[in-house]
Amino acid sequence: MQVIVLCNELQKKELVANGVQQNVEIIWATGIHELATYKNADAIIDLLFDNLPDRIVQLEQLLPRLVIINSVTDTLAEINQNFVRIGAWPTFLQGTLVEASSLQSDGKEIAEKVLEAFNKNIKWLPDEPGFVTPRVISAIINEAYFALAEGVSTMEEIDTALKLGTAYPYGPFEWSREIGLQNISTLLHKLSSKQKRYTPAELLVQETDRSI
Repeated sequence: MQVIVLCNELQKKELVANGVQQNVEIIWATGIHELATYKNADAIIDLLFDNLPDRIVQLEQLLPRLVIINSVTDTLAEINQNFVRIGAWPTFLQGTLVEASSLQSDGKEIAEKVLEAFNKNIKWLPDEPGFVTPRVISAIINEAYFALAEGVSTMEEIDTALKLGTAYPYGPFEWSREIGLQNISTLLHKLSSKQKRYTPAELLVQETDRSI
């Protein structure tokens, strides 16, 4: 099996964190235009995906081969129903479980084999914004910003309390820096359009605007 992966160095490190099986040939691409040059590839993984028309058209040209995209916030219904979508924010590929959605049943088996090559298992979820884990973590980070704005404690103390109390690998502010506040803010805004409990904290929005 030949798999082309478009990613940065951090994503590559996380993807191979559990090793790679010997029955797969991985080609590490550095640009979107490289993907079309490998005609024999069984699958393409675009971890640098952004939901822009040109990018979608380029990936559509690779069909009917399996195309896996990293899209936490935007759904397949909004992008292309023939792709497979995974949640691959920074830190989310370190473990063995990958949240994913597919609207085509015949693509699921191939996708499972591709991720198994990296010693990871897929958890199939509905095609909804945020999957499960990103949605929960974004909500935790949001609540931490509410607490900070109310003067409950400092960033450092809140991070320490969450790590000690829940055994999370990161505190909420540490995690927001790893994931990127723009990713968190974008997901919260989308979720809050239907569920007000996800409304972003004003301080989080301010920090996001300053980081752009």
